[in-house]
Amino acid sequence: MTGRLRVALVGGPMYDHLYDRFDADEVEVVVHADHPTLNRAVAERLGAGERLDLISTHSKYAPSQAAWLHDLAPLVEEEVVAPLAPRAVDLCRHGGRLLSLPRLVDVRVLWVRADRVPDPPHTWEDVLAAGISFGFPGRESGLFGTFFELVVGAGGALFDEDGHPTMDGDHAVDGVATLCRLAASAPGDLPDWHYDEVDAALLGGRIDAAGAWPGAWGAIRSSELADRLAPHPYPAGPDRWVSYAGCHSWAIPTTCGNLDAARSLLIDLMGTEAQAHDAVGGSMCAHQGALAGVVPEGPVDALRLELIRRTIDEAMITYPPLACFPAIEDAGWSAIHDALRGRLTPAEAVERIQRAAWRVLADVPEETTR
Repeated sequence: MTGRLRVALVGGPMYDHLYDRFDADEVEVVVHADHPTLNRAVAERLGAGERLDLISTHSKYAPSQAAWLHDLAPLVEEEVVAPLAPRAVDLCRHGGRLLSLPRLVDVRVLWVRADRVPDPPHTWEDVLAAGISFGFPGRESGLFGTFFELVVGAGGALFDEDGHPTMDGDHAVDGVATLCRLAASAPGDLPDWHYDEVDAALLGGRIDAAGAWPGAWGAIRSSELADRLAPHPYPAGPDRWVSYAGCHSWAIPTTCGNLDAARSLLIDLMGTEAQAHDAVGGSMCAHQGALAGVVPEGPVDALRLELIRRTIDEAMITYPPLACFPAIEDAGWSAIHDALRGRLTPAEAVERIQRAAWRVLADVPEETTR
């Protein structure tokens, strides 16, 4: 089977700048969407046996796609993998297989309007006590991710050592309550926000501060508010400083119709030139050589890069490698979203998350971990 390679891509301002490398005569983009929409479309197409040759995925989501993905270890030479950050590569392994190769490492830092917030917050309690209008995603993965940060930062966990969900304890209730208090000081449409809407609210002056992914730098540096926005460490919890993270990555599905061409495109995307192109856009590319060659554009950019590297080294937390985790996340964010809307109390929300997590796990005969 030949023809143009059929690819599925994550979309948005943080990611789209890379895709001008694709030759329209050689690559057909069949999905181009935000990550939750991308995941649903990929699952539907792969489940139906549709040909997809290369897909954008994520270290958090690839385990749920494992049955449809090639093990890349026998397909890609060691010299392609060796320049990539070892921790990023490890996050892309699951069940003894290399399901994907890392495009970039995502971890949030705090951006604050210096003209509105003269004393940047160090902790979540500082944010609340100062009445800072803090923006965060009000739905889907970004909302559950912020909940995850609050729980772990307070000394809690989503699962115990045996893999049992622990999302109905005091840390979880406090986490949802904190999100509700933060939302009360933010614009009323926050529960509708995804990642890009958070960035737009920050750059539009609607909020005082927000966590932002590295790829948001391109929009920040070109914003009319660029001279008033300053990067700081992400707020810490009472127990730990954490920022949830993972790797956007590339994978080759088992429905691939031209394995040699898909492999060549993957190798190109893992190379210095493509990875440097991503890094210039602000992302923390996985290719260590390409990242080392990035020259900061000024003191703010230098501080930003320093904070991102420090956060990766000291504060990065990642989700457990469960194939069923996306289903748990979906149930989780919808319950928290209802709490933001006032439809549930924080205690009711975490009870619903816990019940949903047990239901999902009961439907999975056995979970494979790294």
